[in-house]
Amino acid sequence: MTDIQTQRIAQLNDVARRAMGIACRVFITEGIRQLPCEDQSIIRLKVENFDAFTPDNNPWGERDFGAFTHNGQKIFWKIDYYALDMKHLSEDPADPSQTVRVLTIMLAEEY
Repeated sequence: MTDIQTQRIAQLNDVARRAMGIACRVFITEGIRQLPCEDQSIIRLKVENFDAFTPDNNPWGERDFGAFTHNGQKIFWKIDYYALDMKHLSEDPADPSQTVRVLTIMLAEEY
């Protein structure tokens, strides 16, 4: 993967996080779903605004993973790249015309 492709993937992932449900599909795990609606909203905002990328959580530079704590619970989010048929991985995550982004928000214990 080239640096230009990695930068493009990171940009598309930023858009996906900030426009959940529009620029990507969103999957909320059962553990998140069981939290009060107010907590779910706060968690979603924390994912949308996440910018604490480090070499530990962003080793490939794609900005496709993050972790934070909310009310004492560790929360993970992750973006995966699928082909348009949603059965295979995307051959080129830098190309939005052939990639569906799926953002999953979960309790760390559900990982």
